[in-house]
Amino acid sequence: MKKITLLSVFLFGILACTSQKQEHTSQEKESTQLTQSPLESKNLKGLEESLKFLTSDELMGRDVGSEGLEKAAHYIQGVLKKNGIKPYLNKSYLNYFTVGEHKTSNVVGYLPGENPDLPPLIIGAHYDHIGIVKAVDGDEIANGANDNASGTATVLELAKYFSGQKLQRNVIFALFTAEEKGLLGSKHLSESLKKQDIKPYAVFNIEMVGVPMKGKDYLAYITGYNNSNFTEMFNNMTEKETLGFLPEAQDMNLFKRSDNYPFYETFKIPAHTICTFDFTNFDYYHHVNDEYKEINIHHIQNLIKQIQPGLLGIAQSSKNNIQLNN
Repeated sequence: MKKITLLSVFLFGILACTSQKQEHTSQEKESTQLTQSPLESKNLKGLEESLKFLTSDELMGRDVGSEGLEKAAHYIQGVLKKNGIKPYLNKSYLNYFTVGEHKTSNVVGYLPGENPDLPPLIIGAHYDHIGIVKAVDGDEIANGANDNASGTATVLELAKYFSGQKLQRNVIFALFTAEEKGLLGSKHLSESLKKQDIKPYAVFNIEMVGVPMKGKDYLAYITGYNNSNFTEMFNNMTEKETLGFLPEAQDMNLFKRSDNYPFYETFKIPAHTICTFDFTNFDYYHHVNDEYKEINIHHIQNLIKQIQPGLLGIAQSSKNNIQLNN
C-alpha cells in the first residue's frame, strides 16, 4: 500500500484497538490440510510457491530499479505464460516505463472474451515493495509478504482459475510496479489504455490480504464503498457478504491510496481495492518482519475461493450493470 503517514496511523489507532499477532498451532494447520480436496491442495502448493519466491531474500524487498524486482517481474510473466494468459500490450507482458533514472515494468496479460466489444475487467495488484530499510536485529530486507506479495499471488491464482473458464468480456491481469513510489505503475497503464481508446468496465485491485479480519461479518473490505454499486452486485454473485464497508478506510481515504485510483481518475469508472489489513490485525506494515511466516496462507486460499464467483460473474456477463453512483 502507498505509504500512509504516521499521523494517519495514529488517528486510525484511536479508532481501532491494538492488534495482537495471530498465531496458529501446528495442530490447527494439520486439521485444515486434512479437509482439503486434491484440487485445493494443488492450488495451495502454487500459492505457497509464489508467496515464498516473492518474499525471498533473493529479491531484496522488490524495490523499483532493483534486480530483485526484475526477477519478480520475470517470475510473474512465467506464471501467466504457463497458464495460457496472453501478453496484452505490444505483444509483451512487460509494460516498461521509467521512474527517475530506473527502468521498470508492469506485467500485464489477458484472456480474451467472446465479445471483445464489451469493456474489459481489470484484476490487479502491485508487486513492488520498499526494498532495503533500517536494520532491525540485523535484518534490513523489507520482504513485503502482506504488502503486497499476498495480493500478487492472489492475482496469479485467479489467472490460473480464469484460464479454464468461458468468458464474455476480456479479463486483464495487471501486476503493477512503482505503487510505493506514488501509484506510478497503475497511472502508466491507465494512460496507456486511454491512448488506445480502451476504457475498462471495472477495476478490482487486491492489496494486503495476507491476514484475516476479526469480528467482521464480511471477508474483506472494499475501498470507495459508496462510489458505485460494485459491492452490492458482487455480493449478489457470491451469495454472501463477501465484501463490506470499513468506516476507517473511508476516514483514512484509502480509496486514493492504492492502484485502483488512477483508473478512477482517468476513466471515471468503478475502480476499487479490496483488503483485509485494517491496522489492528498485523503489526509489520513497512517493516522487515513482514515476512512469509507471518502470512495466513489458508486465509488467502479461502479468500481466492470466495471471490471467484463474483469476478467470474462479472467476466461472464454481457451486461454492464456495475456503475458509479450518481
